[in-house]
Amino acid sequence: MDGTVFIHTNEKQLVGAIVSAYSMRRNSRRPADFDVRIIECRDHPFLQAHEGQAFLRDGSTRLWKNNDLQSFTPLRFMPPALMGFQGRAIVTDPDVFAVGDVHELLTRDMHGKAILCRERPGFKHYASSVMLLDCARLAHWRCEEQFAELFAMRRDYTDWISLRGEDPATIGMLEPEWNDFDVLTPRTRLLHTTKRRTQPWKTGLPVDFMPSARHLDRSLGGRLRRMVRSLKGKRRPGAVYEPHPVPAVEEFFFQLLAECLDLGLVSEALLRDHMARDHIRHDAFERVAHARRRAAA
Repeated sequence: MDGTVFIHTNEKQLVGAIVSAYSMRRNSRRPADFDVRIIECRDHPFLQAHEGQAFLRDGSTRLWKNNDLQSFTPLRFMPPALMGFQGRAIVTDPDVFAVGDVHELLTRDMHGKAILCRERPGFKHYASSVMLLDCARLAHWRCEEQFAELFAMRRDYTDWISLRGEDPATIGMLEPEWNDFDVLTPRTRLLHTTKRRTQPWKTGLPVDFMPSARHLDRSLGGRLRRMVRSLKGKRRPGAVYEPHPVPAVEEFFFQLLAECLDLGLVSEALLRDHMARDHIRHDAFERVAHARRRAAA
């Protein structure tokens, strides 16, 4: 084996993670030469243990909610330990889908770096949503311990996931096509539907995530309204997931989902269950049928 692709997820994004895992093998010329594993939040009780507790993010405090759309993010730091701090690993978000051959990334020359990832355009930090890891050089990645430091106010969540605590000399740059943000071009290798509001399998559903700090209303009134909604378990009124601005991205996802259904990787019962829980858009079967007609044309 040349390494393992890890896809970290929670229950809300599980269908996306299954489709992602399928795409990694489907679009590789050497699918038998690497493993693909899904890491789920429900298998790691240390996340649930901090439910409702205050943690440090962007220099202020937030409350940890395990039902947040991206509660899986701390699990980005688990693969080195899961690999016994040996070998190569790729870790991706559950909304990342292989268009090209991920084996090429898994076996590329890292030039002595511990991490390969891309920078976020317009931000002074790294995008850890897709990383190639030399696990032997990341023995200091102790996910559970570092997660606990968020609640002890010794570690900032944003600094952590932006890799600001890593030695910059150990980080190399990936080409943008290995983490292409919401675009699908002839160069795209890994498509990342990174804008949560336009994830193509959620169109029309009520928004169920907390905006990042830079998108929050910082006024006193805004903070009070968010506090009241949080205490009552309510979402911001009227907020719904919007269609993806690139129709080809939606078509690509539903073609993959149609194939997963045909192969039994996703069952009709599982999909209906996630639709009932507002994890998957309610017209998913219609979109799958459309994808099948396009494939047959």
